[in-house]
Order: sequence, then C-alpha cells, then structure tokens
Amino acid sequence: MIKFSNHKVRFSNGSFSEFSENNLERSAIRGSIARKILVAHNIGDDIDLKLRFDALVSHDITFVNIIQTAKACGLEKFPLPYILTNCHNSLCAVGGSINEDDHVFGLSAAVKYGGVFVPPHMAVIHSFMREKFAGCGKMILGSDSHTRYGALGTLAIGEGGGELTKQLLGQTYDVAAPDVIAVRLSGVPRNGVGPQDVALALIGAVFQNGFVKNKIMEFMGEGIANLPIDFRFGIDVMTTETACLSSVWLTDDVVKDFLTVHGRADDYQKLEMEDGAVYDGLLEVDLSQIKPMMALPFHPSNVFEIDEFNANAEDILREVEKNAIELGINLKLMDKLVGGRLKVDQAVVAGCAGGTFDNIMAVENVLSAENGTRFYDIPLSIYPGSQPILLELTRNGTISRLLRQGVVVRTAFCGPCFGAGDAPSNNGLSIRHTTRNFPNREGSRPSAGQSAGVVLMDARSIAATMRNKGFLASAEGFEISQASYSFDDAPYRTRVYNGWGRAESSALLRYGPNIVDWPEIPALGTSLLLKIVSYITDAVTTTDELIPSGETSSFRSNPVGLAEFTLSRKDPSYVGKAKAVRDAGLRAAYLMETPAIYEKSGRKDLQDTALPSIEVELKRILRTVEILNRGYNLKSPQIGSAIFARKPGDGSAREQAASCQKVLGGLANFANEYATKRYRSNLINWGILPFVIEGEPFFKNGDYLYIRETNLDAQYWSVFYLRPDSDEVMVYNLKTPQLTQTEKEIICAGCLINYNRQTQLV
Repeated sequence: MIKFSNHKVRFSNGSFSEFSENNLERSAIRGSIARKILVAHNIGDDIDLKLRFDALVSHDITFVNIIQTAKACGLEKFPLPYILTNCHNSLCAVGGSINEDDHVFGLSAAVKYGGVFVPPHMAVIHSFMREKFAGCGKMILGSDSHTRYGALGTLAIGEGGGELTKQLLGQTYDVAAPDVIAVRLSGVPRNGVGPQDVALALIGAVFQNGFVKNKIMEFMGEGIANLPIDFRFGIDVMTTETACLSSVWLTDDVVKDFLTVHGRADDYQKLEMEDGAVYDGLLEVDLSQIKPMMALPFHPSNVFEIDEFNANAEDILREVEKNAIELGINLKLMDKLVGGRLKVDQAVVAGCAGGTFDNIMAVENVLSAENGTRFYDIPLSIYPGSQPILLELTRNGTISRLLRQGVVVRTAFCGPCFGAGDAPSNNGLSIRHTTRNFPNREGSRPSAGQSAGVVLMDARSIAATMRNKGFLASAEGFEISQASYSFDDAPYRTRVYNGWGRAESSALLRYGPNIVDWPEIPALGTSLLLKIVSYITDAVTTTDELIPSGETSSFRSNPVGLAEFTLSRKDPSYVGKAKAVRDAGLRAAYLMETPAIYEKSGRKDLQDTALPSIEVELKRILRTVEILNRGYNLKSPQIGSAIFARKPGDGSAREQAASCQKVLGGLANFANEYATKRYRSNLINWGILPFVIEGEPFFKNGDYLYIRETNLDAQYWSVFYLRPDSDEVMVYNLKTPQLTQTEKEIICAGCLINYNRQTQLV
C-alpha cells in the first residue's frame, strides 16, 4: 500500500532511481516544485533560508496576541495581506462578551493596519484561504497548524504567532533548508474510500518513524489525476499530522478549473518537477490498495482498517483502554461493544478536513442510498466549511434532504476540532471527519470526572455507520456521484472587510476588558537558577496538554489570565509551583541585591519559620550557590522554573504553549526532542531556552540546576545539579541549544517583543 525509500532519489523520464552522488548540481537540488517555490521567496542562501511570504492568516484565538505583540514592537501597517478569520470563538458562548470583543478588536485592527476581516460564521480559516487567496507558486504563513494549501500549488506553513509577528515587522522566517520527500500517488481509490482514508493511511505509515518530520511532502504521480480537488484538499490538510513542515502538489487542469470557478484564473500556473530533480526520500502510495480507515484515540496515527478493527474489536479496544489509563483518562470503550460490534454515540463532519462540498455531498449520497436506515438515537452534525459551500448545498437541495433525514446542519465553525462544539457525553465515543483526536480534544474534562474519545474517520464511512444504526461500518463499495460546484461569493462581498492596501492609521483599536497587554518580560540573566517544576514522561506531549484547547480559548487575549490554565490537564500542580518559584525568586533577588536595607527593615518574614516553604528552600540553595561563586565576580542568578518532557509540542501551533510558561516565570524546556519545529520556535520567540538532552535526565522533578554563565556562543554549559534535600553538588555538561544568531539575540533579550524594541533603539 505504502512503500518507503530512505535514500536520495532522482526523478528522470517519469520514474525514480536511487541516487548517491554527494556533489549535486545546483539545478538538481532546485529541481523540485518545493525548492523552486522556496528559492523564489528566499533572501538568504541555499542552506540557511530567510523566507518572506505572500500572505498571512490567523483566526480569533491567535490574531489578538499577534497584533498586540506587533503593536508593542512598533507596527504601523500590515506590509502584506493579513487575513483575520473568526472561526474558533465564533459561538461567543463562554465568558460573557469576551469572544465578541475579540472579533470587534480584529475588525478595528483590519481597518487601522489594512487587513482582511472575515466575520464569524462566514468561513473556516482554511476554506476561506483556499477559496480566496491560495494560488500556484505562493507561500502563506498561518498561525494555525493546519495551514496547508499544497493542493493548489501553495507552500503553506503553520507556525506560532511570533513568526507571523516577524513577517508583520518586515523580518524573515529563518529555517535550515528542509529535505523534500517525493510522494508518488498511483491507482484509483476504491468506491467508498475518501480523502481521510488516504490521509490516515499516510499518517499511520510515517508519524511514528519520523520519516517526514520537519520535511516537505511533494505529491506527484499519475494517481493525482484520479482525485477531485476536494479529495486533494482532504489529504493535504492532514499532512500536518505527519509532523512535516509543509506540503505541495503538482498542479493540473483540475486546479486550473477550481481557481477559474473561484474567479482567480490568474493564480494558476502549471507546477511540476524538472527532469533530473533530486529528492531526499520517496513514498509510493497505491490508492487502489487503501481501504476505509479509522484512527482510534488518542492520536491520528493510531490507525486501523475498519474491516480489520471489526474483526478484532475486543483486543484492539482493550489496548486503547490500557493507553487511556496510562494517560490518566477513564474511558471505558469495552462498554461500546454490543454483540461484538462497536456502537458509537455521536457523529460529526466538520472543519477544514471534513466540511468540504464533496464530503457533504458524499454523506447525503450514502444516507439517501436505497434502504437507508434512520438513526434517531445518534446525532449527526455537519458543519460546511464556508457560507459559499453552504449556499451551493442549499441551492442544489442537499441541505433540505439532510435536514429531512435528521442531520443537524450548522454554520462554519472549527469547534469540533478543538473541543468547543458538540462535546460528547461522559464516556461518549464520537466518530468525526475532523483533524485530531488527542486527549480531551473533543471537549471533555477528565479533571472534572468527564472523559470521552474520538475516532477519526472519513465522511463516507461515518454516513455508512449512521445507516447501520450506529454500528461501525465501512463505506467500501458505495458509489459516490460527483456533483458540479458553482461558487457564489455573495456572502463574502456583503460581509468581508477588505482593507488591504488602505490602512487608516488614525483609526482606534477597540478593546474589551479581557484584551490585556503583555506583561513586562525580563531579559535572560547572565546566570540562571532553575527549578524543575514539571516532569512529564509520556512518549509525546501535545500542545493541548501544554495549554488546553476548548474552554480556555476564550481567555487567549489575556496572557496573564490564560496562564492559569497551563498544563492543567497534564500536571495540575504546575501553575502553583511555577508561580511560587517566580514570586520567591523576585523576593530573593531583592534580598540579594539589597541585603543590608532588607535586614534593617525589621521584616519578620526573614525568619525561616515565617517564610513559605519554597523560600526556605531557596535560601538554602542560594547559600550553596554563593559558596560555588566564591572567587567569581558574579551578579545574583535569575531564578525561574523549567519543565522536562520527552517530546513536547505535537499538534497545534498556538504560541501560548510557550508564552504562558514565560508569564509564569519559565526560563527553559528540557526534552529528548521537540515534536515540531513550531513549538521550538514558540519557545525561542518567548525567550525560553530549548535544551535537548539524550536519554534519561540527570535531574528529577523538584531539583535545581545552577548555570553560572549563560554564554549562548559556547558549545557546552557547566551545570551544577542541586537537590533540595541534600548539600551534595554535582556538575554536568549541558549542550547549548543550536541557535541562529537572531535566535540567540531574541532569547538574550527575553522575548521577541524586547528584541524588537532594542533593535528600534539601535
């Protein structure tokens, strides 16, 4: 079904051959579609890229922080099109007025700085970008991890807000030239197989082995011609779950027709690899061999063929329950087996992956097929990806037919993807054509005794399951008719504000009470004293576990308020411990800098018995540090917290996964590896040191690490390991993070805001 080649391959005369030559011609290196697009947007060299994008895009749980950060750095107007969509907090259901306040702020920013504002319910972020902005040969940067428009020949990247801020300030996206993996598609999909089935098969094949991690996937091959454009979109958007950096496809008349229908024929150009192009690996995918798939909790890579699952349901579900226990989740899936068959509780088709025109037409096709069964006890919700899609489905009668069958049709909203819409009941199991099924991603709260799970499936098999009275079923064999599509952008013409190129600098930003400026962030100290306050041993830690999605999204315009939720689902004690270290460190710094004044003040809290336990501990640790520093002319160390996680940062691009740590006094992450480049970039842009250590850490939770000199140009730092329950001191060499010069300067400044303020003063 899917074959790998880990060697360099050369494309020549329509086929690939392994290639081992070290000194490649420049034309061969630049011969892929991806590299040609990178070259066109690069102002650096071929090894260290410095990229400038054609457009930026954010949604309403990221754009407020990005604009506030850029404003603090001196933003005057948007230097490139910046699209502000409102598809995450569009329900305005949590926290009083604060969601709508963010939307009002976004519109005022689009007016003031010259942006594009897409009101709530108009479109899911990526549907709008496909319809109105993505085009052949372009590069787009988005603050949502599923920023993928490769099927339209656009190299799109999802990153944390700091990287978009850099683009708004005329800076570059700096990245080492990524490897490019050829993905050759052949064959014709079976009847009833949809894009999610192909996507899940790919994710299952490459996520665990890291085959495409931080690389670009370039799709090609004769099989592409057998895929409608929405089918391509559905595969492409899910490449995020492979951990690749981006994706791009060759373009053909199908792409040309899509852009023409959407009034953008000029955005088409034929993109194809050059003869002699060299790739860093090859994936061969036979579409005809892919069967309907499912991804069980708690990751899109936990994939099975539906037929395989149905044949071994009991054994497979036991393993999922065992995994749930290891994650601290009380999910009883064996209860879902009725007569040996899995019965689900809920179904959803939504978002940038599920809410396409073709997918919704396919659901209606399957449900309306001869001898279809009604499903009174199982809710099915459908969220079209945009108002134009909904308009066309209304015009051709599909919505009427779905409503008559008991389907609930909603507006464009990303909620089911991140836990803010259609949350299932406790111990519920939801089948969804959405993007992720991480723990709690469906909206449950295990800390409150609520647990649920999501199975990712294609819309076609979801409809087949509904026909089967909620018992899991494959859509294989169903013939899905292809309907024509007519794009009517009347909803956009009447409601979308397009201020690109006409900023009104005198306009005022409109704030709500929850929109708060960033607090002052200190620069990196010349020496550091770090307390490990969270120690996570899971194989992977998702962004949702670092800063929860769902109900917390309403607070993302308030950096201090949001920080209260940091690691709340993974380590509920983290916030209290991090704040204790931060606050005790501030008081300790005052003591060390002005001890005589403090001694004379008569403060009773100088007595150990009157101090909080963390300050008692710190005083003793600082005495040890003072002994270590005898003979050195050193200032008192900067005191802060740090976390260890084996592989943090899988999933969302949200920068708050890092900024919340910094607001709470976090200064460093320690990891065996970082799951994504975007999480590591978020750490750097918020001045958090991204250390990588091999094997088991030499420290434990609650221990202290003293770094005498923070010299980012050194290869290693000497680290003193201090235990709170012992006077013993051990010394280790810690490898300095590999950083570019700009990254070093950002970390030393304390964060991107400080760096830009300092740059303006130079």
